[in-house]
Amino acid sequence: MNQPIDLVIFDCDGVLIDSEVISARMLVAELATRNVHITMDYVAHHFLGRSYPVVLQQIRKEFGVDLPPEFETAYRASLLSAFEAELRPIDGVREVIENLGVDYCLATSSSPPRLARSLEITGLTDLFAGRTTTASEVAHGKPAPDLFLLAAEKHGVAPERCLVIEDSENGIKAGLAAGMEVYRFIGGSHLAGLLNSATATAGAAQLFASFGEFFQLRPDLKNNGN
Repeated sequence: MNQPIDLVIFDCDGVLIDSEVISARMLVAELATRNVHITMDYVAHHFLGRSYPVVLQQIRKEFGVDLPPEFETAYRASLLSAFEAELRPIDGVREVIENLGVDYCLATSSSPPRLARSLEITGLTDLFAGRTTTASEVAHGKPAPDLFLLAAEKHGVAPERCLVIEDSENGIKAGLAAGMEVYRFIGGSHLAGLLNSATATAGAAQLFASFGEFFQLRPDLKNNGN
C-alpha cells in the first residue's frame, strides 16, 4: 500500500531537463583552462546534485585551487550557450505533470538565473510559475534536507506526504533525510546503463527510466477527471 501523497517535488537537472551531461562536459572543459583536470566520472561522483559553492569547496579541498569570480562567469556563459543549442526537456515529463491529481513543485540546486533560463529553453516555464525553490534559499544544500523541507513548507504539506523525484545520490539522501518518499529517475543521458546496476536505487523506494512508467507506479496520483 502506497503512502498517501499530497505533493510531488521534482528535482530539475536530470529529471525535468536533460542537462547533466552538458553541465559536466562544460565544467570539465572550463576547469582544464585553469590546469584542474578531472573526468566526467569525477563530476558524477562529487558534483551531481550539488550547488556551485559546493563545487568550489571541493576543488579547493582536492586540488588546492581557489577559483576566482571570473571563472564562474566564464563557466555560466559557456554553459548557457551550450544549453541554448542542446538542452531538451526529459521526454514525457510535461504529460505527467499536466495529469497529476495532486500538488507539485520544483526544488533544485541550480541558481535562480540558470533555472529560469533552463525552463525557458525547454518550454517548461508555464508549469512552474510560483512553484520553485532553489538552494540559494537555504543554509545547507543537498544532501542536507533543507531544500526539500522548505519546498514542502511553502505548500503546507507534511514531509511524510511528499514524494521526491530525484536522479542524484545526493538528492536521494536529501529527500530521505527530510522524511519523504523518494523515487529515482534514471532516464537522463548521464545515467544511461544504470538500470541493471545492483546499487542503482541508492536507497530510493522505486527506480524508473521513463516518465511513461510514472502512473504505472503511482496510479493514485493521476487526475482521472473526478
